[in-house]
Amino acid sequence: METAMVFLAAAVIAVPVFKKFRLGAILGYLIAGVVIGPSLLNWVTDPNTILHVAELGVVLLLFVIGLELEPQKLWQLRDRILLTGGSQLLISATVLAALAGWWMGWPWQTAVVVGLAIALSSTAFAIQLMSEQGILRAPPGQSGFAILLMQDLAVIPILLLVSSLAPAAADDAAPIWVGGLAIIAVLLIGRYLLNPFLRIISRYGSAEIMTAAALLIVLSTSLGMAKAGLSAGLGAFVAGMLLANSSFKHQLETEIEPFKGLLLGLFFIAIGMNIDLALLWAQPVLIVGAAVLLVLIKTAIIFAILRANRIDGSDAMRVALMLSQGGEFAFVVMAQASSDGLIAPLIANQITLVVGLSMALTSPLVILYSQWFNSRDCPPVYDSQRDTDEPRVLIAGFGRFGQITARILAANHIPFTALDKDAQQIEFVRQFGNKVFFGDASRLDLLRTAGIEHAKILLIAVDDEGIGLKIADIVRQHYPDVHIVARARNRMTVRRYAELGIRDVIRELFDGSVEAANHVLRQYGFSDSQSETMTRVFREHDAAMLAETLDKQMDMQALIARSQAGREELQSLFSKDHKGIAGQG
Repeated sequence: METAMVFLAAAVIAVPVFKKFRLGAILGYLIAGVVIGPSLLNWVTDPNTILHVAELGVVLLLFVIGLELEPQKLWQLRDRILLTGGSQLLISATVLAALAGWWMGWPWQTAVVVGLAIALSSTAFAIQLMSEQGILRAPPGQSGFAILLMQDLAVIPILLLVSSLAPAAADDAAPIWVGGLAIIAVLLIGRYLLNPFLRIISRYGSAEIMTAAALLIVLSTSLGMAKAGLSAGLGAFVAGMLLANSSFKHQLETEIEPFKGLLLGLFFIAIGMNIDLALLWAQPVLIVGAAVLLVLIKTAIIFAILRANRIDGSDAMRVALMLSQGGEFAFVVMAQASSDGLIAPLIANQITLVVGLSMALTSPLVILYSQWFNSRDCPPVYDSQRDTDEPRVLIAGFGRFGQITARILAANHIPFTALDKDAQQIEFVRQFGNKVFFGDASRLDLLRTAGIEHAKILLIAVDDEGIGLKIADIVRQHYPDVHIVARARNRMTVRRYAELGIRDVIRELFDGSVEAANHVLRQYGFSDSQSETMTRVFREHDAAMLAETLDKQMDMQALIARSQAGREELQSLFSKDHKGIAGQG
């Protein structure tokens, strides 16, 4: 209990402070670990035990990364990923490995693993910095994103390489065919069993059971891969990729996110506790010099690659600085390589210090460069919403009401994302090419996962009026710039939406009923113009009366009285029209 309180207090204090100064949450976790660990306060004396538990956070992170890697998205970015990202990783790893082998005199296996580990950048750091600089969705940011994506894809092969190079690999590892069978089993289960399993859970389970199912998928695939002698992260990564196009994608990501965030934070705190400050005091020139050299080398390589891709020089330098640090997966690689006996603990501690210092250098360098560049010239302005792949329309509820809008949007090539809680309905409509996901749109975390921050319009088309009003209230509070179009069954629901400041409300039966009245009048004997006039008068009168009741705060008795008066007014209007028609006759 006391240890848990220490971890929580360290995270709650350190992370907001570091994020305030734009140094990033990861560096905050690391420093918090250093402070409470054996190097300083020694409040937690067994960091290795904590590290083994916290490694589950990395497994969950790989699962989420797999969920984001949709085959279609990868195919669209294939040139940038393979050429830009691949060249960065290959050149950086080669240069850094050669330098490490020559400078430190390490064996080639150690040099290769270290070169690959520190060639990886911090996805969390870089994405945050590119968003703050407003270039994430612009061409420079997309090239930087392709580099990060390639690095994410390379993590699993790097971990497998570490396992294969380990001295004990030949004796302890399972036969290769066992690993192959494990991969085939995961692919078959993911292809044919996971979606039916999740449909059953969504239909007969509860929110807590869905969370348990998400964790079960990650843990079972990871454990299966580990038992087969492969990386536990590989199982989670493959499972995530298999579910990338699933209708349960957003729901799974939402359920996993809290556990991933907490355990990943615990992982970085554990890494911080394992940082040997005595080593930094003993070798300050070596550690600090290596960190500065790492930043300089990666900046130069990434800058050259981006310039070769015709990125403007100033933007290329900014992106290169943002990706110049060592990344969080360097800690993962070092931890595995050290535990496997591939590299000495001293080398792992040195690399951990170098990566941590490179992270500390990144944000100040980006800030200084941006200030210097802005003082010389105005940087190009990019629309953060332009060129985004995220749909600008979100539909909550995909019954008959929501599907009509979706069909019109799809016919006009307007992308949208739809959420619905009926798994069977989702499975049916997805057969026709609709992009619909399982999920409760009244949950803020799921709305965020579905991309509400990128949305321009939200259509509330759910059947349950209470849930619709709850969705509207949540979005109005957290995303007031999103325009809401809502479905209502009756006038009272329109009033309740109006109280939330939403006036674009559609009564689902009103238009169809008026159109039916038009047909009845024609069949009764009125001409087309007469029936059109009568229905138009009714529409205008009804709209005026509804607007009046919305503008005035009326209780139920006042509403009843106004409704009775409205009937009399409408009868008077029709009487005048009939007299006019008779006079014309």
